[in-house]
Amino acid sequence: MAATAVRHLRAAGSPTAVEPLPRPALRAVGDDERAPVDHGEFRRVLGHFASGVTIMTALDADGPTGFACQSFASLSLDPPLVAFMVARTSTTWPRIAAAGTFCVNVLGADQGALCRSFAVSGADKFTGVDWSPAPATGSPRLAGAPAWIDCTITAVHTGGDHLIVVGRVEHLGAEEESEPLLFYRGRFGRFSE
Repeated sequence: MAATAVRHLRAAGSPTAVEPLPRPALRAVGDDERAPVDHGEFRRVLGHFASGVTIMTALDADGPTGFACQSFASLSLDPPLVAFMVARTSTTWPRIAAAGTFCVNVLGADQGALCRSFAVSGADKFTGVDWSPAPATGSPRLAGAPAWIDCTITAVHTGGDHLIVVGRVEHLGAEEESEPLLFYRGRFGRFSE
């Protein structure tokens, strides 16, 4: 129906697209400006927000790659979208971006050591790590992860010193009986009722 309307408008000489609004300029604090909040205080206060912990993985021409990530969220049900944030300085992100796909591995309460190994830069993070290809994209699905979400990258947005990556969910799965790994005030913890 929409395609028919577009063909009709084009045949009638009408514009078929609206010009997008100009993007706002990204602003960084200049050398002569004071940051609006102290970085240490920012981290301390936001550390009071407990989050789950994930490992984002992908498979590129050089093999498996991944990094620990606590900035992950569901975004949309229809279409099924998730999002994660990654530092612009990440050395792993370019490999995931080149792959065009990723798998979110939601970590369980007993996987703190695995998370720490994926939080370091420059090491071979997959040494001794058991994984299998996720069904839709082939991205590494880590053994023992209580839940996983297999995605295709659909958009990347700027967000200060981070990038906001949006992925379309292609496949997913979870174990019914599992406890999540939580991160709170700089430490790992468990959920208790």
